[in-house]
Amino acid sequence: MRKERNAIGYALLSAALFGASTPLAKLLLGEITPLLLAAVLYLGSGFGLLGWLGLRRVFGRTESISRLAGSDYLWLGGAIAAGGVVAPVLLVFGLLKTTGAAASLLLNLEPVLTAAIAWVVFRENVDRRVFVGMIVIVVGGVLLSWQEMPQGVNSASGPLLIAAACLAWAIDNNLTRRVSGGDAVTIACLKGLIAGSINLSLALELGASLPPASMLASAGLVGLLGYGISLVLFIIALRHLGTARTGAYFAVAPFFGALLALVVLNEQPTVFFWIATALMGLGVWLHVSEKHEHRHTHEEIEHTHEHEHDEHHQHTHGAGITAARRHTHTHGHERLRHLHPHYPDIHHRHSH
Repeated sequence: MRKERNAIGYALLSAALFGASTPLAKLLLGEITPLLLAAVLYLGSGFGLLGWLGLRRVFGRTESISRLAGSDYLWLGGAIAAGGVVAPVLLVFGLLKTTGAAASLLLNLEPVLTAAIAWVVFRENVDRRVFVGMIVIVVGGVLLSWQEMPQGVNSASGPLLIAAACLAWAIDNNLTRRVSGGDAVTIACLKGLIAGSINLSLALELGASLPPASMLASAGLVGLLGYGISLVLFIIALRHLGTARTGAYFAVAPFFGALLALVVLNEQPTVFFWIATALMGLGVWLHVSEKHEHRHTHEEIEHTHEHEHDEHHQHTHGAGITAARRHTHTHGHERLRHLHPHYPDIHHRHSH
């Protein structure tokens, strides 16, 4: 289960980077309009990761890269459209009729909708422990938002638009899982470049003007860390944990944002903060201590992804491919029935 434990760490680090980017982005909102800021954050992510890909190629670190192919681009295109284009636009227009604190409260719908789609549509496994853990984490996020909740909803349209944005991001998370066996840096780079370009065009069309270069650079750096690297880690976690569990870990992001706000903005912790901390800690523990084990069947399949030789990878290699510890090539799996602890990773998407 070492890979799964590492994946949990990636999911939590992804949440920490994204959560920390929220108060930093708030500091930039006074100088940049919301839609333009979203565009710059995505573009900072895309161009930063594009530089990473360039360095990787220069130093010859491409032998273990899993390439996207065929229908992968359709799944990725759907994810970019839903989470990179539709969701930010819905959020921006929802914020026009809803306060930031009210929006933060409503954004806790995303992990719930992510899990619901994973369980109902994609038939991902859920047991009582995982379900309770997710609910506890979400309740902690609600408390973090509730402490700042004013009377800030002008009409029902604002909350409905924000809820629709959460649904779009939930669809994005589930579609991204379908391509999570591919190279995470390439996927995140494409998301950033395409979504950022479209949002930038929309922002400029609506009359936004570009801020000074120093402000753009600051926003781009926040985007690289909070959107780009965070998404790379999120995709790797999806590969090993499945959508619902990764989404639940990612739901602790508001805690890291609140924690940074205590330091950067000199805010004082309230009783809500400490209760939320305890609830989120309990939720993460419920997930980490999960033991899911039953006899299951792996159907015959052929696919490509980075792997090492373990109980699921006992194949031989053709000419020019060495059995390095981690390597990538197209390989087949014969039908296998066995018993061991597992998560709903890319090899365990069976029914229950």
